[in-house]
Amino acid sequence: MKIFHSINDFQCTKKTILTLGTFDGVHVGHKTILEKLTQSTENGLYESLVLTFFPHPRMVLQEKSEIKLLNTISEKTELLAQIGIQNLVIHPFDETFSRLTAEEFVKTILVDRFQIHKIIIGYDHRFGRNRTANIDDLIIFGEEYGFEVEQISAQEIHAVSVSSTKIRTALLDGKMELANEYLGYTYFITGKVVQGKQLGRTIGFPTANIFVPEDYKLIPKNGVYVVHAIIDETVVYGMMNIGFNPTIEDQNQQKIEVHFLDFEGDLYNATLQISIVHYIRDEQKFDSIELLTKQLKNDKKTAVDFLQQINL
Repeated sequence: MKIFHSINDFQCTKKTILTLGTFDGVHVGHKTILEKLTQSTENGLYESLVLTFFPHPRMVLQEKSEIKLLNTISEKTELLAQIGIQNLVIHPFDETFSRLTAEEFVKTILVDRFQIHKIIIGYDHRFGRNRTANIDDLIIFGEEYGFEVEQISAQEIHAVSVSSTKIRTALLDGKMELANEYLGYTYFITGKVVQGKQLGRTIGFPTANIFVPEDYKLIPKNGVYVVHAIIDETVVYGMMNIGFNPTIEDQNQQKIEVHFLDFEGDLYNATLQISIVHYIRDEQKFDSIELLTKQLKNDKKTAVDFLQQINL
């Protein structure tokens, strides 16, 4: 997949078939559109193109927006590449871009820059300054400028009744199975293993402390989870705690710590992708380290039992 970090950087020798949107989560609803896009270029006459934006438009246009996203931009790129998209344009979204009229957007970008043959879009898509133009306007522009408009019907989209908002809600409620069903894959976070206080080692539960640099990435609710990661090309299962370690330390910094069940080795500075499978329990404060250790042993048994039930 060729990646371009601005509309102005885009280059292609063929006409394109295009779709656009934020595609946060690249979930099963998005794939309805994205798979149509890849199928439409199988004849080799055209190239597929996804136009997306960063930062998320709500981050720019809504002053008090504190939206957390399901994917970092690198995670979204990876997911789109897996689908088979040939070209990805990640355009910087700002107020100047948001002021383009619908016709300016169609003429100067879709037609002049992207040389589109067809655009595939949802029936309810709105675009242009203040999002005033709709699918009917796009069809008119297509007739004027010589490109096709393929509309994803309400029936097709509603058949996969999924939205990024529903997934965010499920993750913040700890409903991992529901979130993963909506996504069509296991939700994951990507981070670097950093030095911790190594207190877990002293009670028999050494952990990898995961630092996620992108503060806009949605982290599921605090608690204990069953997870897995690929280490040295091998899937390794573990349990993860998200929270503030209230038994051991009193501080306001959220931490992500993973104890791997069958792994010994130095992971410092490694970048890991932690896939979150199942929610075990809320984070708790215990009256002693001994009680915490006892609970961690119970959590480990719960995690192992869960993995055996799903034959992993």
